[in-house]
Amino acid sequence: MKVEDKIRQMQEKKLDILQGGGQERIQKQHAANKLTARERISKLLDKDSFAEIDAFVEHRCVDFGMQNTVANGDGVVTGYGTIDGRLVFIYAQDFTVIGGSLGEMHAKKICKVLDMAMKMGAPVICINDSGGARIQEGIDALGGYGEIFLRNTKASGVIPQISAIMGPCAGGAVYSPAITDFIFMVKNTSKMFVTGPQVVKAVTGEDVSAEELGGAQTHSTKSGVAHFMAENEEECLQQIRRLISFLPSNNLEETYKVECNDDLNRLSPRLNTIIPDNPNKPYDMKNVITEVVDNNDFFEIHSRFAENIIVGFARFNGISTGIIANQPLSMAGCLDINASDKAARFIRFCDAFNIPIVTFTDVPGYLPGVSQEYGGIIRHGAKLLYAYSQATVPKVNIITRKAYGGAYIAMSSKHLGADLVFAWPTAEIAVMGPEGAANIIFKKEIEASDDPINTRQQKIEEYKDKFSNPYKAASRGFVDDIIEPMATRPRIINALEILSSKRETMPPKKHGNMPV
Repeated sequence: MKVEDKIRQMQEKKLDILQGGGQERIQKQHAANKLTARERISKLLDKDSFAEIDAFVEHRCVDFGMQNTVANGDGVVTGYGTIDGRLVFIYAQDFTVIGGSLGEMHAKKICKVLDMAMKMGAPVICINDSGGARIQEGIDALGGYGEIFLRNTKASGVIPQISAIMGPCAGGAVYSPAITDFIFMVKNTSKMFVTGPQVVKAVTGEDVSAEELGGAQTHSTKSGVAHFMAENEEECLQQIRRLISFLPSNNLEETYKVECNDDLNRLSPRLNTIIPDNPNKPYDMKNVITEVVDNNDFFEIHSRFAENIIVGFARFNGISTGIIANQPLSMAGCLDINASDKAARFIRFCDAFNIPIVTFTDVPGYLPGVSQEYGGIIRHGAKLLYAYSQATVPKVNIITRKAYGGAYIAMSSKHLGADLVFAWPTAEIAVMGPEGAANIIFKKEIEASDDPINTRQQKIEEYKDKFSNPYKAASRGFVDDIIEPMATRPRIINALEILSSKRETMPPKKHGNMPV
C-alpha cells in the first residue's frame, strides 16, 4: 500500500470515529435536547484548541456477542485544549456509542486523562452522559469505576475537578462526580441517582419519576449534590468557562489575578443605610457583597441550596477571592446542617487552592429544633469550625450586624484564626440576643418588679448598651477595627494586600480527622 493510500485510510478511519454512533443516534441525541460529546467539547473549549487522544481505542470484550459490536472510541472522547488560553483536560462520554456505557477501555481512557492532568497540573472537566457500567464486561467495568474513583481522590486538592452531568448518571457512576469539586446539571435532561425509580418502586413501594428522584432541580435545591443548574447545555458550558476563570490551575499556583479597572478606593455610601434600624428586619446580604467586589461581579455557587448561607467567587483588585456570608433573608441567616456542610466544603476548596476567604457575618445563632438535633447539627456544625480553623489562606471577616453565641465563633472569628476582623458600628457581638439575655440575667429583678414589662425593657436596653455593640469585642482585641460601612471595599483590598505574603502551616501529620 502506497503512503498516500495509508494516509487516506487514516483519514477515513478518523472520519468514521467522528461520527460516533452514527447519524441516526446523533439525531436521537439532538431530539432529546442534548448535544453530542464532540459538540459539547467544541462549545466549551477555545475554538480549534481541542487535541484528542486515544480516538482509536476499542473494547476487547468477546462475551455476549460484543465481539461483533463496533464502539468508536469505546464510548468516550478524551483529550485536552484551552479555556481562555489556559490548558485543561477533558473527557466526554458519548451516549451515541452503546449508550456511553463504561467498560474496561472506556475507563482506561478516562484514567489516562486524569493522570495527564495531574502530571501537567491542569484542571480536568468530566462530562457525564452514560447508561452506566457495561454489563457485558462485568467486573472489568466495575474495576474501571474503582480506578477512576482512586484518581479523583488523589487529584482532590491538587487540581480543580469539574463534573457536568448532561444525561443519565446512575449507580456507581455517581461517585466520581461526587468526589470532584463542582457539579453542573442541566434542567430536564440531567439525572443522578444511586438507584433508579424502578428499583425504588420495587424495594420501598415509592412511586417517583426520574426527574423527581434525581433531576437538576432536586439536586440543586434538596440534596445539595449539584452546585449549578443550567436551563440548557449551552448555558451550562458557559458557566463552566466562567468558573474556570476564577480558579488556579493547581494547588501550587498563586491566586489567579486579572487586571482590575474598578477603583480600589471606591466608597459605597449605600452601605451606610443598608442595615435596617429594626435589628429583626432582614436585608439582602448579596447587595452588600456586590457593592464591594470588583465591578459588582459575584459568581454564586450553590445558589438554590441552603440559602441561609451564601458562597461564591468574586475579585478584589483582580484577585480571585472566596466569599462566605450569612443571608438574613433566609431563616434570619441562622446556621443549620445544610448551611454548615455547604460553607465548610467551599472553605476547604478555597484553602486547597490558595484562594483567600472573605466572610460577611450576620448570624443570630444555630437553628433550633428536634430535627436539627436528630440530624446531627453538632456533627455538621463542627465541620464549619474545623474548616475555618484548618484554613491557612488569608481570612478576612466583616461583621455587619448580629454575631451571637457559638455561631459568632463559627463564622471566621478571631478565635478560629481569622487574620483581620472588621465590624460595622451596627454589629452586635454577644452570647445571645438582648431579649433572651435580659430574661436570664435579670430574671429575679424582673419578677420582683411592680412593673415587670417596663423593667424588662429597661434591662434589655441596659444589656444592649453594654454588650450589643462591637466595642466590647474590640476592647478585647477580637475585632481589629470598627469601620464605616461605606469604606468596606478599600479596607478589604488593603487587608488582602498585606496578607498576600502570609505564611502559616499546620502541625505535621498525615491528616486530621474531620467530623463527617
